[in-house]
Amino acid sequence: MQPSRLFRSTTTAAAAAAAALVLLISGCSSGPSSPGGAGSESRSAEAGADPPASAVTPLAPLPTAIPANLRPYYDQKLSWHDCGVAGFQCATMKAPLDYAKPNPDTDLKLAVARRTSTGPGQRLGSLLVNPGGPGGSAIDYLQQYAPQPAAVRARYDMVAMDPRGVARSEPIECLTDRQMDRFTQTDTTPDTPAEVNALVAAYRNFAKGCEAHSGKLLPHVSTIESARDMDVLRAVLGDKKLTYVGASYGTFLGATYAGLFPTRSGRLVLDGAMNPSLDSRTTNINQTAGFNTAFTAFAEDCVKQKDCPLGTENAQDAGRRLSALFKKLDAHPLDTGQERKLTESLATTGVIAAMYDQGAWPMLRAAITQAEDGNGRALLALSDSYYERDASGHYANQMYANPAVNCLDLPGAFAGPDQVRAALPAFRKASPVFGDNFAWSALNCAYWPVKPSGMVHRIAAKGADPIVVVGTTRDPATPYTWAKGLAGQLSSATLLTYVGDGHTAYGRGSDCIDTAINTYLLEGTPPAKNKSCT
Repeated sequence: MQPSRLFRSTTTAAAAAAAALVLLISGCSSGPSSPGGAGSESRSAEAGADPPASAVTPLAPLPTAIPANLRPYYDQKLSWHDCGVAGFQCATMKAPLDYAKPNPDTDLKLAVARRTSTGPGQRLGSLLVNPGGPGGSAIDYLQQYAPQPAAVRARYDMVAMDPRGVARSEPIECLTDRQMDRFTQTDTTPDTPAEVNALVAAYRNFAKGCEAHSGKLLPHVSTIESARDMDVLRAVLGDKKLTYVGASYGTFLGATYAGLFPTRSGRLVLDGAMNPSLDSRTTNINQTAGFNTAFTAFAEDCVKQKDCPLGTENAQDAGRRLSALFKKLDAHPLDTGQERKLTESLATTGVIAAMYDQGAWPMLRAAITQAEDGNGRALLALSDSYYERDASGHYANQMYANPAVNCLDLPGAFAGPDQVRAALPAFRKASPVFGDNFAWSALNCAYWPVKPSGMVHRIAAKGADPIVVVGTTRDPATPYTWAKGLAGQLSSATLLTYVGDGHTAYGRGSDCIDTAINTYLLEGTPPAKNKSCT
C-alpha cells in the first residue's frame, strides 16, 4: 500500500533500491482539504500554483525571547559519547512533549549525532541535516553521507537529530512486521464495495495500532513541534543562527523553522521543496502528476532501450502496457520465491520506488521484464526498499512516523470513500497509470485517531538571512512548481533550478548545483537570481 505524501530524499531512496536489487540478483502538505469532490480543485491549484496570498494564513513568528519555562531545555548540556560508527559522536537531548505545557516528567529524549569539523579552515559552526520523509532518520543519513562534500565537512560540525517520533527519538510504533506485510498488500485500486471496505478496514486497523502503541505521542509529532526542537538544538550547540540542509519533507521542516524563528535563521538550503500553501488534496494531485512526469521520462528512455519490457513505440503505449500488467497482478498475484506474492499494490509501489532516481531505471526495466515472465521477485524487492523492509522482514519506523506527522499537520484529502470516487477523474487526469492508487492512498488520514493541529499557511520568514530553494524540473515527489511556490513566499529566498530527473538535486552529480550550494554554505553568497543548472 503506497503511502500518500511520502517525501523521501533521493539519496536514501536510490541507495535502498540499489541494495534491494543486489539482494535479488510505505503525506506532507499543509492545510485543510475542501469537502467537495474533484470539481472543488481549481485549474490553478491542480497545476500547483499558489492560491492568492489573502486566502492563506501566514505563519506567525514566535517571540524572540525564550520563555522562562523553556529555559531549562535551552540551557541543557549534551553529553557526547562514541556512537560506534567511526568519526561520529552521539548524545540525547531533552525536549518537552508539549511546548504549551512543558513537564519534566513527560520530556522526550531526542537522539542527536555529529561529526566534528575536520579542517583546514576556520570552523563555521554546526550544519544540521534532514533527509525528509517525514520519518526518515537524519542520523542514518548523516552517518552514511556526511563524508561529502569534503569542503563543507571541513568547516562545519555535521549534525543530525532524528525528529520526535522517528527512528531513535521516541519512535512511533503501530503494527507488527507480519501485520505490516498484510497492510502493504491491501488493494489500493478497489473495484468492488467489498474491496473498498477492506481498504477502509486496513486504514482503521493501522490507525488503531498507532493509537494503542503510541497514543500519548501522536498529538505531539507535528512539523511545528519538530522545528521548535531544532531551535533548542541550535542553542544547545552554541550557534546563534541555524545552518541547515533539508531535502524533500526536510524543506517543509526548514521553512517552518524560518517562519517561526526568522532572526535565528542562517544559511538554509531547501532542496526538493514543498509548498506549505497548498491543501492536502491539491498536494496529492500535484504529486500524482509529478510521478506521471517521472514515469513519462522513464518510458521515453525505456522505449529506446533494447531490453525495454514496455514496447518500443512511445511513452503512452508504455503506460498502457504497465497498466495492463498491474491489472493482471490484481487478478493473479505472482510468485516471488517466498511466502509473499507480488500483488498489484506491491508492484505499483516497486515502480514508484524507481521513480526517485533515474539511476534505478535499468533495475526497473529488469524487474518489469521478470514480472512479465511470471516472477515477481524483483518488483517485490523494489517495493521492500521503498517500505524500508529489511531481509529479516522488519520494517523501519518511517512508515509509521510518516502518517503520524502528515495527518497531524493538516486535515486529510478525503473524509470517506465517496469523496475519493468523486475525485478519481482528477487523479486519473493527473496520471492514467498511478491515479487510482494515489487517490485511494490519500484516504489514510480519514481514520486517524488524532485531530489535525495544523492548517494551510504561507511562510514569509521576514528578517531571515538569504535562503536557497532548490527545485528539479522533473521531480516526481516534490514537483518543480512547489519549489517556485515556496521561493515566492519566502521573503529572502533565491530559487536554484536543476533541469533534470529525480528527486532533489544537491549531491547528485551536477557540478553546477553542488558548486552553487557549497559556495553559499561556505561564503554565505546565494546563487544568482533564476540560476539554472543541468
